[in-house]
Amino acid sequence: MVKFIASILLLAVVAQQAYGDFKCSLEVPEIPKAWLDMKDACISGMRHQIQEEINASYQYLAMGAYFARDTVNRPGFAEQFFKAAKEEREHGSKLVEYLSMRGQLTDNVSNLINVPTVAKQEWRDGASALEDALELEIKVTKSIRKLIATCESKPYNHYHLVDYLTGVYLEEQLHGQRDLAGKLTTLKKMMSTHGELGEFLFDKNL
Repeated sequence: MVKFIASILLLAVVAQQAYGDFKCSLEVPEIPKAWLDMKDACISGMRHQIQEEINASYQYLAMGAYFARDTVNRPGFAEQFFKAAKEEREHGSKLVEYLSMRGQLTDNVSNLINVPTVAKQEWRDGASALEDALELEIKVTKSIRKLIATCESKPYNHYHLVDYLTGVYLEEQLHGQRDLAGKLTTLKKMMSTHGELGEFLFDKNL
């Protein structure tokens, strides 16, 4: 499906270059609209959550890039954060796909996703980065919980979406928070007894 969409976009670009600006002259056919049953508050919440996932992805990307610097050289931390950036981006993509399934992708993508500005791009050490990562996950989790509360409340009762968010997203968030908390505890113990050597050894085992 992704390859098909990419092929269509490529054909559109080639056609535009060959023939200039063009518009489709076909009228949108009238079809029943009863299946479009998502309500405004839930749709807005989904859009907000997509942006939260993209924001987290960019922040993790900045963290990975920092620890990948030759002057920092912590490949374990870099891989951890690059992987997290990919996961958050995939979360955002899956939510976009869900909106598409429910017939709610009616705007330009620029009205759906804004490219975020990364506020922080350097860290004192690995422990401070893991603390920021845990805080970031907590923020995303709170946003998901708020979205669930909105979409399951009356008169919305979007049971399918709530089940999806709870069983997939919230489950992964809770496991992720526990994993980061455990790693942070271990790293701080190692640094308290071995200093920078402790961080070096921890990085090697990430």
